[in-house]
Amino acid sequence: MANDIIRITSKKNLLALIIKAKFKQDGLKFFVPDEYSQQLGYMKCLKGHIIASHVHRPALRKIKLAQEVLFIRSGKVRIDFYDAKKHYVESRIVKQGDVVFLAFGGHGFEFLKDGEMMEVKQGPFLKEIQPIRFAAVKKDKIKFKK
Repeated sequence: MANDIIRITSKKNLLALIIKAKFKQDGLKFFVPDEYSQQLGYMKCLKGHIIASHVHRPALRKIKLAQEVLFIRSGKVRIDFYDAKKHYVESRIVKQGDVVFLAFGGHGFEFLKDGEMMEVKQGPFLKEIQPIRFAAVKKDKIKFKK
């Protein structure tokens, strides 16, 4: 199970989590700290388990940093990870069924096969605060980790 959750870090900062498609665990598991503005959890429940009907109460929340969750529906994608200063850290390949939590820093993508991704984030990019685009790492500098 250790290889089912991959942590991408730079210094002490969590850049991303990759939860591989094969991840399984009984019960409820949240992958990120409570102070993150985006939460990512996993549930494995037995037949007949009931989660009581409920409504979420309105709450004003302050979001300092957009965090994203990607669901790889098909294909094969290389993700390049960067720290907050746009320095390249490493690259990983994700495939169908993998889930990626982008927590901090920068990232870029190359589809290695035709594919589909779904993205969840805290609303659209704000017009006055668009993402900062920067030059990608050169292919001969890419460091893959298994």
